[in-house]
Amino acid sequence: MTGTVNKLRAWKRLERHAKKMKKIEMRDMFEQDNKRASKFSLQLESMLVDFSKNRVNEKTLVYLLELARVRGVEEKIQAMFSGEKINFTENRAVLHTALRNRDNTPVYVDSKNVMPQINEVLAKMRKFSEAVRFGKFIGYTGKKLTDIVNIGIGGSDLGPVMATEALKKYKAKDINTYFISNIDGTACAEVLNKLNPETTLFIVASKTFTTIETLTNAKTCRKWLVDALGEHAVAKHFVALSTNAAKVKEFGIDTENMFEFWDFVGGRYSMWSAIGLSIAIAVGMDNFEKMLEGAHTMDLHFRHTDLAHNIPVMLALIGIWNNNFLGLRSQAIVPYDQYLRLLPAYLQQLEMESNGKFVSADNEFVKYDTGNVIFGGAGTDVQHSFFQMLHQGTTPIPVDFIIPAISHNEIGDHHEILIANVLAQAEALMKGKTVKETAEELAKAGKDKEAVDALKKYKSFPGNNPSNTIICKKIDPYTLGMLVAMYEHKVFVQGVIWNINSFDQFGVELGKKMALDILPELQENASSINHDSSTAALIRYIKNLRK
Repeated sequence: MTGTVNKLRAWKRLERHAKKMKKIEMRDMFEQDNKRASKFSLQLESMLVDFSKNRVNEKTLVYLLELARVRGVEEKIQAMFSGEKINFTENRAVLHTALRNRDNTPVYVDSKNVMPQINEVLAKMRKFSEAVRFGKFIGYTGKKLTDIVNIGIGGSDLGPVMATEALKKYKAKDINTYFISNIDGTACAEVLNKLNPETTLFIVASKTFTTIETLTNAKTCRKWLVDALGEHAVAKHFVALSTNAAKVKEFGIDTENMFEFWDFVGGRYSMWSAIGLSIAIAVGMDNFEKMLEGAHTMDLHFRHTDLAHNIPVMLALIGIWNNNFLGLRSQAIVPYDQYLRLLPAYLQQLEMESNGKFVSADNEFVKYDTGNVIFGGAGTDVQHSFFQMLHQGTTPIPVDFIIPAISHNEIGDHHEILIANVLAQAEALMKGKTVKETAEELAKAGKDKEAVDALKKYKSFPGNNPSNTIICKKIDPYTLGMLVAMYEHKVFVQGVIWNINSFDQFGVELGKKMALDILPELQENASSINHDSSTAALIRYIKNLRK
């Protein structure tokens, strides 16, 4: 269904409902209903998603689910899985789900089943990753390749680096992984300084093999290798994740070592494809496929479960509620697991690049907020940074807490303390502490009236801050797949409700194009472009500093 979303009857009803709910305290709802936690949580296998610490009641969910139905969420889910071209601005299907289709049921794009070519690439990934891991594909001088460098940017970097770190416990002991994404020469230099050319394999991830950041870094790495080992070493130390065979061959890479992926896979959804080659080499193809299996389990749940019991749908609706109806525009992601420390950055791209859009599917400027500002970090570190604002800031910021019940490193009381912290933070953000409660606590501690009056406001907490708590048994490859797929589908559902295309990213292009225009001016004396006075002055100042 198209049309102006915020004019719908279902939307207007939620606006009226929100006026009442803004006055409600969550602590009161918990006191009034001792079954609230079970009513407002969902489970899939060992994963539990508790969204009870949100300012919602049964009526809120009824209204949100009605909005989802009116917006055609159920139909859009089926359209995506069926290979319809729901990326309407680029006329493409959206089939990252096909990459992890472990049932191997046919998936058609333009009347062609895409599963055979997907399976072919997966088989090629297995053959190559095992050849590297077991020393059958070796470097130019005959040494085993133990240093794997992924060169990419955006989804070609964030997915592999996040997953490789998340699955660090599963990595081969003799394999080291490095990632170069930033065009800043320092990023390249710092990695190259750690490497031995004879044992290094570079994976260049660029669909078109023209991405300026990736190709600039790849050329620098190529020169470093050639300077050390000679031109003929390139074919034994570089592979490509690309579709541009001519450019790959021109670079010096054997096209037999080129791994394909497709237009129906967006960059930020691509770690399930050949873009995940660095993951497969690091942790083994068996574990990579377990990650695919976990994602497939979430895909099946998402596709076949009714909206009211559908985890990604419910997370999406809670996010819509907090953003559009309660006015909470930010979202913190806080995994209490050191191996998941890069997950917030990965989800930042997933959400903000997907839904940071201001034009609707009807080619109209939207009149409501889309997307959230996503940020985060690993607990307990971030408790000593931005949690001050969460607890006592002027605007509530919803939080997703993620915690495994079992750690990969059960050392003393560490994990019990970690779990205690995450549960306490969620409860504290919900309950808070009133000025009266604070005064009573200070008085019990022996503070006199003057001290109580001076401190009771400073040490109080407003509470009523929304959060979701996501508990997994353990962060293994299967669970990581489930977790990431859950967030992918949440983002998709929100895009459907906001009536935007979650699968293009035109906002990435303008600044990059303008940079290409400015580059010649930095390298030459003449200025051929009529810039604003600030940009022109900055170019002159930088050039003067570099004389």
